[in-house]
Amino acid sequence: MIKPFKLPKEQREELVRGVQAYFENELDQTIGNLGAEQFLDFMIRELSPYLYNQALADARHVLAQKMASLEEELYSLEVPVRRGR
Repeated sequence: MIKPFKLPKEQREELVRGVQAYFENELDQTIGNLGAEQFLDFMIRELSPYLYNQALADARHVLAQKMASLEEELYSLEVPVRRGR
């Protein structure tokens, strides 16, 4: 389960400014701090599960690659066994 997280104040303010700039530049609308904060909260709630799951999938993929590489390295360390003479 995803724990709700709180953005540091500086990051939150930067994101709010980004939301306001987006509304101004792309939609030709002015949005105040409260509206931008509410929109940001909504987007975080909606996107977080998808982003979290994708991050886990990416981590699993990287880990699988590392494990495969490690397995190859371990096989390369094996000593040949001579059977019978």
